[in-house]
Amino acid sequence: MLSKGNAEVSVTLPSETEIRFTRLFRHPRRVLFAVWTQPEHIRHWWGCNSSTIPVCEIDLRVGGSWKIIMRMPDGSDHPFHGVYREIAPEERLVYSECYDEPRVGRPEWLTIVVFDVIEGGTRLTHTIRHPTRQARDGHLQSGMEAGAIQSFRQLDEHLARILSGGVQR
Repeated sequence: MLSKGNAEVSVTLPSETEIRFTRLFRHPRRVLFAVWTQPEHIRHWWGCNSSTIPVCEIDLRVGGSWKIIMRMPDGSDHPFHGVYREIAPEERLVYSECYDEPRVGRPEWLTIVVFDVIEGGTRLTHTIRHPTRQARDGHLQSGMEAGAIQSFRQLDEHLARILSGGVQR
């Protein structure tokens, strides 16, 4: 289940309830944080290959909410939402996340994103903490790992376009 042969993203299970993605980016932390938190950028990278983001709303403050709808090529919508619990600009984000789909029980988890400055760029550590091991394992079995890796790849491509002047900031 955990990605093998993927040199870009490290996927680990640090505890019975967590999934962790780690990726190194050759981009400044301030830019990476901005692209992670601004709707005009999120629309370019969030989600699976070939999906679109028709709705992206962010109230970036502790207690503020966020909402994203990912639309797949078949026209199906996949809504997500949550609330920001901790914001340390350019360093760390903690927020709840809910896949608001009744047929799968509207699962919820806690997301922790850490942006560490490293030589040559930024190490992004994205940890998903579920309430139970069963919930974590179900999330992994949903195919989310491949989607997350696709999002990280699209994020890197979007960052490269921004820094080369191809996309307005």
